[in-house]
Amino acid sequence: MAELIYLVEDDPNVSELIRCTLTSFSYEMKCFDSAEAMFEACDGGRLPALFILDIMLPGMDGIRALRRLRESGETAGVPVVMLTAKSGEVDKVTGLDSGADDYIAKPFGVLELAARVRAVLRRRPGMNVASVLSHKDIVIDCDRHMVFVGGEPVALTLKEFELLLCLMRNSQRVMTRDELLNLVWGYEFAGESRTLDMHIRSLRAKLGDDAEKPIYIKTVRGIGYTMA
Repeated sequence: MAELIYLVEDDPNVSELIRCTLTSFSYEMKCFDSAEAMFEACDGGRLPALFILDIMLPGMDGIRALRRLRESGETAGVPVVMLTAKSGEVDKVTGLDSGADDYIAKPFGVLELAARVRAVLRRRPGMNVASVLSHKDIVIDCDRHMVFVGGEPVALTLKEFELLLCLMRNSQRVMTRDELLNLVWGYEFAGESRTLDMHIRSLRAKLGDDAEKPIYIKTVRGIGYTMA
């Protein structure tokens, strides 16, 4: 069963961005536009593995919601990531002192968000979440940010690494061009789609792949890319 994450964010655009990002990393998401709605879902329902709380919320703000979570026996040990447009040190200290496990200021990179979520979940007592992914003879060591093909290290740029990581984390389905552009280059990326094609071409060359007879990355015409 996929790990469940509760997101409380009143901006529908930000909420949808986070939902799409974390769903693509195989998390189950439940999204709320207020802390009150989130607490209603907690009563008698399945508790999440992680809460993501915006600080600036209508009604009960994120700090008050965080303190209430920490005061409850059921949710006291569930990790909480605070998400806010505020980047001041006072807000960060207040959140961490109130029991937050991590703090991310907007605007944020979606892959950074996913990495922070994975890191927080790995730190839970008794958890040993694998940070190494493999597909055929490709191995990605996420913690060390390294890629190996047939046991030999392959030097990738940051975008090439993030692109390969997205494809391998979603190896059972086709990733659309828009999904890859949004995840790797950002939700508001305004570049031409040929940027993606150029990086795929470069990535294939470094992996020793062939576009006509792909070993690793397959083109699905009119849609996007998937792991072969």
